[in-house]
Amino acid sequence: MGYPASDANLHKVASLAQRLFKLQPADHGRSSVFERELNAGEDGVEFGADLIFQPPSRFLVDSLLDNDDLLEGPPSSRHDGWHDLDHGYSNSTYHHAVVDRRKLSLEWLSNACDRIVKECASQLSRDELAMAICRVLNSDKPGEEIAGDLLDLVGVSAFEAVQDLMLHRKELVDAIHQGLLMLKSDKTASNTQLRMPSYGTQVTVQTESERQIDKLRRKEEKRYKRGAENRVEDDLSATNFSSLLRASERRSPIEDLFGHGQGPNSLAVTALPQGTLRKHFKGYEEVIIPPTPTAPMKPGEKLIEIQELDGFAQAAFRGYKSLNRIQSQIFQTTYYTNENILVCAPTGAGKTNIAMIAILHEIGQHFRDGYLHKDEFKIVYVAPMKALAAEVTSAFSHRLSPLNMTVRELTGDMQLSKNELEETQMIVTTPEKWDVITRKSSDMSLSMLVKLLIIDEVHLLNDERGAVIEALVARTLRQVELSRMNEDLELFKNETHPQFSLIKKEVQKSRNKDLIGFFESGVGIHHAGMLRSDRGLTERLFSDGLIKVLVCTATLAWGVNLPAHTVVIKGTQLYDPKAGGWRDLGMLDVMQIFGRAGRPQFDKSGEGIIITSHDKLAYYLRLLTSQLPIESQFISSLKDNLNAEVALGTVTNVKEACLWLGYTYLSVRMKLNPLAYGIGWDEVMADPSLSSKQRALVTEAARALDKAKMIRFDEKSGNFSCTELGRIASHFYIQYSSVETYNEMLRPHMNDSEVIDMIANSSEFENIQVREEEQNELEMLARTSCPLEVKGGPSNKHGKISILIQLYISRGSIDSFSLVSDAAYISASLARIVRALFEICLRRGWCEMTSFMLEYCKAVDRQIWPHQHPLRQFDKDLSADILRKLEERGADLDRLQEMQEKDIGALIRYAPGGKLVKQYLGYFPWVQLSAAVSPITRTVLKVDLLITPDFVWKDRFHGAAQRWWILVEDSENDHIYHSELFMLTKRMSRGEPQKLSFTIPIFEPHPPQYFIRAVSDSWLQSEAFYTISFQNLQLPEARTSHTELLDLRPLPVTSLGNRTYESLYNFSHFNPIQTQTFHVLYHTDNNVLLGAPTGSGKTISAELAILHLFNTQPDMKVIYIAPLKAIVRERMNDWRKRLVSQLGKQMVEMTGDHTPDLMALMSADIIISTPEKWDGISRNWHSRSYVTKVGLMILDEIHLLGADRGPILEVIVSRMRYISSQTERSVRFIGLSTALANAGDLADWLGVGETGLFNFKPSVRPVPLEVHIQGYPGKYYCPRMNSMNKPAYAAICTHSPTKPVLIFVSSRRQTRLTALDLIQYAASDEHPRQFLSMPEEVLQMILSQVTDQNLRHTLQFGIGLHHAGLNDKDRSLIEELFANNKIQVLVCTSTLAWGVNLPAHLVIIKGTEYYDGKAKRYVDFPITDILQMMGRAGRPQYDQHGKAVILVHEPKKSFYKKFLYEPFPVESSLKEQLHDHINAEIVSGTICHKEDALHYLTWTYFFRRLVVNPAYYGLEDTAPEILSSYLSRLVQDTFEDLEDSGCIKMNDDGVEPLMLGSIASQYYLSYMTVSMFGSNIGPDTSLEVFLHILSGASEFDELPVRHNEENYNEALSKNVPYMVDNNRLDDPHVKANLLFQAHFSQLELPISDYVTDLKSVLDQSIRIIQAMIDICANSGWLSSTITCMHLLQMVMQGLWYDKDSSLWMLPCMSSDLVSSLGKKGISSVQQLLDLPKANIQTVLEGFPASRISQDLQHFPRVQVKLKVQKSDTDGGTFSLNIKLAKMNSNRKTSRAFAPRFPKIKDEAWWLVLGNPSNSELYAVKRVSFSDRLVTHMELPSTPTNIEGMKLILLSDCYLGFEQEYSIKEL
Repeated sequence: MGYPASDANLHKVASLAQRLFKLQPADHGRSSVFERELNAGEDGVEFGADLIFQPPSRFLVDSLLDNDDLLEGPPSSRHDGWHDLDHGYSNSTYHHAVVDRRKLSLEWLSNACDRIVKECASQLSRDELAMAICRVLNSDKPGEEIAGDLLDLVGVSAFEAVQDLMLHRKELVDAIHQGLLMLKSDKTASNTQLRMPSYGTQVTVQTESERQIDKLRRKEEKRYKRGAENRVEDDLSATNFSSLLRASERRSPIEDLFGHGQGPNSLAVTALPQGTLRKHFKGYEEVIIPPTPTAPMKPGEKLIEIQELDGFAQAAFRGYKSLNRIQSQIFQTTYYTNENILVCAPTGAGKTNIAMIAILHEIGQHFRDGYLHKDEFKIVYVAPMKALAAEVTSAFSHRLSPLNMTVRELTGDMQLSKNELEETQMIVTTPEKWDVITRKSSDMSLSMLVKLLIIDEVHLLNDERGAVIEALVARTLRQVELSRMNEDLELFKNETHPQFSLIKKEVQKSRNKDLIGFFESGVGIHHAGMLRSDRGLTERLFSDGLIKVLVCTATLAWGVNLPAHTVVIKGTQLYDPKAGGWRDLGMLDVMQIFGRAGRPQFDKSGEGIIITSHDKLAYYLRLLTSQLPIESQFISSLKDNLNAEVALGTVTNVKEACLWLGYTYLSVRMKLNPLAYGIGWDEVMADPSLSSKQRALVTEAARALDKAKMIRFDEKSGNFSCTELGRIASHFYIQYSSVETYNEMLRPHMNDSEVIDMIANSSEFENIQVREEEQNELEMLARTSCPLEVKGGPSNKHGKISILIQLYISRGSIDSFSLVSDAAYISASLARIVRALFEICLRRGWCEMTSFMLEYCKAVDRQIWPHQHPLRQFDKDLSADILRKLEERGADLDRLQEMQEKDIGALIRYAPGGKLVKQYLGYFPWVQLSAAVSPITRTVLKVDLLITPDFVWKDRFHGAAQRWWILVEDSENDHIYHSELFMLTKRMSRGEPQKLSFTIPIFEPHPPQYFIRAVSDSWLQSEAFYTISFQNLQLPEARTSHTELLDLRPLPVTSLGNRTYESLYNFSHFNPIQTQTFHVLYHTDNNVLLGAPTGSGKTISAELAILHLFNTQPDMKVIYIAPLKAIVRERMNDWRKRLVSQLGKQMVEMTGDHTPDLMALMSADIIISTPEKWDGISRNWHSRSYVTKVGLMILDEIHLLGADRGPILEVIVSRMRYISSQTERSVRFIGLSTALANAGDLADWLGVGETGLFNFKPSVRPVPLEVHIQGYPGKYYCPRMNSMNKPAYAAICTHSPTKPVLIFVSSRRQTRLTALDLIQYAASDEHPRQFLSMPEEVLQMILSQVTDQNLRHTLQFGIGLHHAGLNDKDRSLIEELFANNKIQVLVCTSTLAWGVNLPAHLVIIKGTEYYDGKAKRYVDFPITDILQMMGRAGRPQYDQHGKAVILVHEPKKSFYKKFLYEPFPVESSLKEQLHDHINAEIVSGTICHKEDALHYLTWTYFFRRLVVNPAYYGLEDTAPEILSSYLSRLVQDTFEDLEDSGCIKMNDDGVEPLMLGSIASQYYLSYMTVSMFGSNIGPDTSLEVFLHILSGASEFDELPVRHNEENYNEALSKNVPYMVDNNRLDDPHVKANLLFQAHFSQLELPISDYVTDLKSVLDQSIRIIQAMIDICANSGWLSSTITCMHLLQMVMQGLWYDKDSSLWMLPCMSSDLVSSLGKKGISSVQQLLDLPKANIQTVLEGFPASRISQDLQHFPRVQVKLKVQKSDTDGGTFSLNIKLAKMNSNRKTSRAFAPRFPKIKDEAWWLVLGNPSNSELYAVKRVSFSDRLVTHMELPSTPTNIEGMKLILLSDCYLGFEQEYSIKEL
């Protein structure tokens, strides 16, 4: 053995050998061989099968060994053996027996060489000799030559050695190859190793020259290495023998795979199946794996026949007889249950059909009433490759077409519009695309409809893209709960095919030369770089069998289903630009490609061949034969995915994040295989659920995100809140590491190359490699295609990316393949990165960078540099030559605009080009800007921006809409103060200029100017400027005087000094504000202006003034003006309980709903009115005595002067003050408002002195208020509102978990949606009824009384809804429940803030905009409304403090912060509505000259503010002469407008009213409306025209046309008799027309909003129609007058006058009854009334007469008696005496019976005197009476027309009640 061995060791060895022998199985041969080798060309006997494992026969033992018993066999043999080996060559007898086949290795060779060297005294050393022998054995020469060479080497003496070598050459060569292979794999492994960082590397210090030498050395090595890979033979020369020997003894990974398949020693996972062959060839080896036999059918297993499926499902399986075995096995689960399913089966097992079965199951669930409800569901199929997505789309759309299902692809290549998405039932998409879509909260609606999600190739989880799938599944689950050509060219030819000659012609047409050439040989090519048509052709040729061989790229396996018998994968490396190098073909691809081999419908079996490099052989064998466990790659992108969830709003704290993580595949694998995720077993033992590990992962990710400013993470509470940066990163799919880079590199001022360099540093591109072979091309590209400096040059990674980015914009071309792929990879991400950077700069408010980045966004989208000519954007239409000349001549757009066609033609030296350029200039999107700037305070400006499009809209260039960024910037300080995205649609571009309003701050000292810029979002160099200069801008004076709240002792109620008065109040002391104002209010007659925050008891202060009036002037009246009906109603209810009942006073209400009669007004002590009503009444104050009897006027919420209805308030106060100055009777004014900025002006206008002015600070509230303002991004209103629901719920839980909460929203729809979301959040918190506090039986009783469906639903969860669409009963019920704390949450529209005094502890204002139907967009609530809503928080008798949470759109956050805490100035808006008020004063006689009008204006608040804030009203200066000329111009313009509209007549010395003006004033209509009537109504206008005129009244301008209502309008327009303008379905007037027609036709209205809209339209219409009747009558047009009266009857009854029988007015009427009565000649109610009771039953034929007679009692029977009398006064005239009497003795009321009209109305009658024959009208009289009436009418003085003269009696509310009497017969 070569060294002494101890006894003990030898004993041990021998015993072990003995044991080993006993362990051997009987079947010696099979078991002892671990490896079967089959030499190519030898017979199939397994080598060594006959060898038997013998116990060791001889040991070479030292003679020291005594214990001979140990060993068997004679001792002599031992010595001989030793001797033989030692002196083997002396007698030249070579023992062949020594050579054991298994020992034949390089080790044996080494020993042999050793002996040869010793024997023959060779010059070579042992290793050198061995190496030389190896080289000889490995050469390609024939056997004799090799033997000769060997003899030369070892000498003739060692002839037997040569014999042995030749005999076993095969084994030795194998051993040599094995060694080389192992060495090579070591080498490649060490090469790849270097890319990883090596830690603890040694540090060397080098001089510069040494470094240069080193660099050269490395280059040499590289070059050598590159050469080395090309020469295998040389490998032996470079290797020394000892390393080769060591390597050959290591086992290759492939050895492990060769077992016996099923044998006892076979390895569980790695063994290859039985029958596997391994063959060796020169330079390569081949392993052949046989197909696994199919398992036999189990008993009871059967295939599912297609006809067992439902009828509709069979359509999708046309051509199939039955399902295969796999499909049949899982059919039950897939088709009959809703279980989630994971199917793992090889490619080609028919997984697509399984997906189809699942789809059919889903379709079946939405198949009801014989048709498919397509809008209820979406199916999403996630495919890992775009190409696969395309295949799936075409396959499924074909198979699902019989079911009329739409299948569309949604990938990076195939975008879908919103409409297309809505129409699609099945979406096929890639994981990334679907991830992006479900990341956005705005697309929640889409993901909510997804009922089936199919993820194909789910084992991709193991791939780098796995994290995306994981994020998807987690998010979805959570939402549910919440080569060369062959030499033999003839081989594949196909000329015998019948269609060959035909097809050949078609192929010849292709422009692809290769395609034609290869077709000749029957070979096809297919790759993504080919034209679509060529690819399609190739696919068709292959599937038709005209091409036998198709050479294609890997994508074809995914994209096109072209099966073949044999599939060859040639080479398993592919270039991946993302990884920046070559990577191995994934298992996924291999499986997919092999799956194309032998497809079920063609072959019995298929063949797959992989040709790979030797070192990868084992890898692919293992992959092909074993299933890999799939691990999660989620941790790598945890930060990005967490950020996406936070931005989406689904994760708001650590707890929710851990919950979300629990839904990922990661959490499943972490528990099963913790070690793979760095979790020790000790951790698993301590925390089996791994919740602390999840928490640690989340916290670590959150900290990193917080550091990068992507979320705000409060470690103490564990709450996350999203930042703009995080949101941008999520929406644009930007990685966390990129955001860190941008945070570091982004600055407010950067040049172009710095920006490109920063983009190049994005982590999205980090894998891109720099390659030696690309350097020359990159350098050339940098010179030719890069206008900007390349930082770092082409040899630097970022330099390379920067070159490729510039190249993309320059549209350069590239040669080398790897660069092409890199460039494509970069360009795919470029656009979104640049967009994200733009958004980041915009959010930071950097002017310069924002516009710079926007330019680059467009440059990337268009592939045009910002410095190139903008007309290049039309490069498809304008030739490159023209564009180049324009650039060379420096002709920019402005210059071209001014030039003529021929000049442009001359400039570019091509005459026809001039016209072309001019034409395209017209298509270039320009807009003109103009702005009106009005200062609100010294620090805030209001801007009204007018945008006028100035270009020709062409759909090809402009699409459906163009987007513009509106930016207000201060270039001095480089800051953007306002930004918004404005959508210009095609329709807008033709119509009026578009108006935008917004507020911007200004700072002292003022910058010289601000710029307003409109920059196109998609067109380079398309922008407009407007400059706001501050040079001459007059700002209002800064004087806000606040009254200090004095520290007084609260006054007791007893200080009123009147027991009766004291009993009115249920408290003992007045609050501080009431105490301070008590004396002035109760003991003096001074006018008072009281400004204090909402909720400080101002109403009681007003009551003090009322009591003072009752004490001093009991005969005078109190008029209380409240700007909203709701406040009037609240005041009425409150005062009726106290003042009226306890003090015995009379009170009346005057609103649109209630019009009291004269008697009530005369006797009332308190009149409560809206401004409009009082304005209408007090206009004729000369003739109305009660107007002059007003002693006290209380104006509540007077700060609403600035709102829409402010002018009316202004006019009535000015008028009352004017009246009191005329009548010498003083009227006391009490103004109540919130805290004001300019109380002085208001006080001055109201005539309030120093003592009467109280203006407290906003902070002086009896209950302090805590306000939280939170900003939410999101361009679009509805998704933004949606994203506010969770924060609203969180606010309730935080601030007011048990106390009452009010949530204000903007619309009825929002009340419903918000409530439903709150219920959902409460349910997911497992407290669904936390807001409800009443027992079940009480709740059920209440629910039974509720009519509104939505309300009934939400009430069960303790949430109320409150809006104008509810009926009064529901509304009061809700108010009562909320006031008594039976329900905790009330979601209401903004009007509730004013009307109902319902206190709450917490007020949430959810969004501060509402949809303005007139402007067709969302506009902001007035600040006063917001303050009023906030004022509802924390009411004195309940809370220590109140809380308000305001959720606003992010850009407006700072505005609200400013104004919620400092008072807002009130400006006048009288100027806009001056015409109507001046007209009214002209009619009433107050204004007769221009001077009167000027004098009238001085009484107004407008005049006071004009002096203080002139710029707001468009006045430069307040010098007296400028002021008076401004006012006189204003009056003159107003007079001229009124004269043009026919309302007044101007003459030299004055103005006088005309008929139209008087009618406008009397009926309270706009002068525009009556002017329109005057010009459109004629002598015989038809009913249809009247209806159009009525709908056109400007009173309907404000009728809301909400979002998408044009669709409802379109549907209505198809069901009504009269046409409307179908191009203007979103016009309020068109909607009004449709509502009227729907009312007359009694159509079902589409939504409840339309019902309330109809109410308001009908309500308004009465006075408008009456005005129309007056206009007709005054013009003497009989037929028009009567038609118009019919229109009024139609409105009252909801019937058509000409189409419907008046019998339909009876509630019990039916169609059968109408026709049977018609047969008997009865067609009107009037005829039925005239029938005697007895006859009615006979006419009715079995219909119960009692019902009819009961209905008939509602209608009056009027008897008319006429008599002509001669007038006494002047002899010539006659008058007509008329007696009217109602004949229904038992009918007491004179209320009109009009069940379809929403308001109560009294009957009235018209007496019309006219001549129907010539359609002349002489007189009209309107009368109303309860029993009887005597009246008379003058007959015309000329008796000639008495011939056809008639008196006609018409009702104003019943159809068909007309009576005609001829005058002649009298």
